Amino acid sequence: MSRKEPLRAVKGMRDILPPDSRLWGHIEQVARDVFHAYAYNEIRTPLVEVTELFARGVGEETDIVTKEMYTWEDRDQQSLTLRPEATASVIRAYIEHQLYNPPGLKKFYYMGPMFRRERPQKGRYRQFFQIGTEAIGSESPALDAEVIEMVVALLSRLHLSGFTLLVNSVGCMECRPVYLAVLREELAKVRERLCADCQRRSETNPLRVFDCKVPADQPAIAQLPTISGSLCAACREHFDRLQRYLQDRRIAFTIEPRLVRGFDYYTRTTFEVVHGALGAQNALLGGGRYDGLTEALGGPRAPGIGFSLGEDRFVLAVQETMANRDSAAEGGLLYIAWLGEEAYRHSAELARELRSRNVAVELAADAGKLKKSLELAARLQARYVLIVGDQELAEGKYPLRDMASGEQRTVSKEELLERFAGARSKVAAER
Repeated sequence: MSRKEPLRAVKGMRDILPPDSRLWGHIEQVARDVFHAYAYNEIRTPLVEVTELFARGVGEETDIVTKEMYTWEDRDQQSLTLRPEATASVIRAYIEHQLYNPPGLKKFYYMGPMFRRERPQKGRYRQFFQIGTEAIGSESPALDAEVIEMVVALLSRLHLSGFTLLVNSVGCMECRPVYLAVLREELAKVRERLCADCQRRSETNPLRVFDCKVPADQPAIAQLPTISGSLCAACREHFDRLQRYLQDRRIAFTIEPRLVRGFDYYTRTTFEVVHGALGAQNALLGGGRYDGLTEALGGPRAPGIGFSLGEDRFVLAVQETMANRDSAAEGGLLYIAWLGEEAYRHSAELARELRSRNVAVELAADAGKLKKSLELAARLQARYVLIVGDQELAEGKYPLRDMASGEQRTVSKEELLERFAGARSKVAAER
C-alpha cells in the first residue's frame, strides 16, 4: 500500500502550538481581568451570520464585503458568511435579544476567530483572532476617553511600551457628507496618479483612500483636504472634550487628521495604536464610535463605541517586549525530576500542592538519570528544575536549578511554596 500524502492546514490558516499558546492564554486572561475591572461582560456570537448583516453594517462598498468575505449559499438558498469582524454581530445580538431593555449603558467584550480572504503575511492570516469591546448606549466623549483609558491599561498590564496613540474625528452624518463632496472633487484631480484600488475608492468610499499603503500614492494623498476643517460645531466640541478628558488622565496622544477606519459605520471618534515592533504594518489595534449602526441594522437608536485588536499581530508585539520577562511568577514552568519510588510519591504530592496554587508543574512520568531529566526539561522550555531523590527526602531540602542562568540552590518545601505559589499570588493581586 502506497503511503498517502499528509494533509496540511488551509492556506492562510494555522495551528497555534505550545509554547506560543501559553502566551495567547496569558494575553486573553489579562484582557479579561482588565475588561471585568471596567464592568464589561463577555458575549459570544456565532461564527456564521447572514451575509446581509455585514453588507448593511460594514458597508456594501468596503473591501471586506466586496473582496474578502467567505460567503456561500446553504441548502435553503440563504446567503451565509463567516464573520469578518465582530461589531456587527454584537449589535445584531443586542437588537435581536432586546438588550437595550432596560435602558442604560451596556458593555460587552468578545474573543474569537474572524475570517477574511486576504493575502497572508506576517501577523495577518485568513483565519485570525480578535479581542475587543463594545459599549452601547451613550454618545458622551467621556465614554470614549474611558475606552481609550482601558486600552492603555491593557497595554500596561502586558508591559507593552513604545506605542503611539493616534486620535481623530471623522465627523457625523451631518458634516461628513459635505466633506466627502469636497474630497471627491479633489480626488478627481489626482485620480490618474493613484493605484487601481484608490481609483475605485475615490468613487465608492473616498475616506478609504487615506488607508492606502502604496508608496507611490502618498504624495498625492498628502495634499488632500482633511475632515478637521469641515467638522460641525457639535463634532468639534465632542472632539475637544475627548482631548481634555485624555489629558486629565495623563494619556499621551497624537492627533492624526488622516486617520480613518475601514468600515462605513464609524462616526466622530476614531483611534489607533501603532507599535514599532510590527514593522511597516504597525497598527496594533483600532476603534471608534458608531452612533448610527443600530439603526442601520433595524434597531433603536443606541450610540456606541468599541475597539478591537488583532491577537495574531498583538502576540508578536508582546513577544518582542516580554522576551526577557519570563519567570516562575509570570508562568515559567517548574519541572520535577524524581529518582526512586518514594521520591516519586513525594514529588506527586508536592506537584499536586503547587498546582492547586496555580503553579505550572511538569512531573516526570518516568524515572531517569539526572542528565536525561535535565535534557527533557530543556526541551519543554522549563525555567526551573527541582530534583527529588532519597537524600533530598531524608534532608527535607531539594536542589532547585535555574535553567536560564544555570545557578542552583537548595530550598525547603516551605521556601519552594513561598518562591513559586507566593510570587504567583503577588502577581495576581497586582493585576
